[in-house]
Amino acid sequence: MPRFADRTVVVTGGGGGIGGACCRRFGAEGAKVAVFDRDLEAAEAVAGAVRASGATAQAFVCDITDRAAVDAAVAAAESQLGPIDVLVNNAGWDVFLPFTRTEPAQWERLIAINLVGALHMHHAVLPGMATRRRGRIVNVSSDAARVGSSGEAVYAACKGGLVAFSKTIAREHARHGITVNVVCPGPTDTALFAEYKQGAGNPEKLMEAFTRSIPLGRIGQPDDLPGAVLFFASDDAAYVTGQVLSVSGGLTMNG
Repeated sequence: MPRFADRTVVVTGGGGGIGGACCRRFGAEGAKVAVFDRDLEAAEAVAGAVRASGATAQAFVCDITDRAAVDAAVAAAESQLGPIDVLVNNAGWDVFLPFTRTEPAQWERLIAINLVGALHMHHAVLPGMATRRRGRIVNVSSDAARVGSSGEAVYAACKGGLVAFSKTIAREHARHGITVNVVCPGPTDTALFAEYKQGAGNPEKLMEAFTRSIPLGRIGQPDDLPGAVLFFASDDAAYVTGQVLSVSGGLTMNG
């Protein structure tokens, strides 16, 4: 039997690179996939690909910075697909500038998307999981949270906050049979990374520098992430909670 047969999985930012790769992998392993994204067209494209493979998937428009929108999307997903068994908080956004060149309005948006949005999702989903005494939450942070990253100060602060939050929620809800773990991607070839390269002024030189610095010799691809995410979401990780795993080709080796 597939690892996620008959389980309902929500992936935020599911219309993007890493989120889409996770949605497709969950579908391949039997899950009913709720693709959450503020871009409904992108979410529909991913859900359609999951359905084309023979799995169950539905797209839901959701701006995670808007609590009412989160509650509505969660209610719709549970109505159509069933109680949520797995939550993957993957949605994110960044501004690539030295801190002193950023503006408070940018900080507010970064915090709203990268930290407060995840808080909204936890707050909406955790009560049901606690009542059912079962649940898996996987939060996608960043290696910027673990070792810092020039030009990403506020983003790194948000992702660091998400790591600390995850460990605390893991402690608070262990008694309910809920596990909470974190995956930290390194540089990954997504639309967000493409923006980062363009902001650098010399994208080719930046790519060369990153490639040289990564022991495995290449930039990560979205399909490099689902293995770690699905491990934490599976029963194979039933005795694992409050942990952080980097998926970075060895760029960071932080124990």
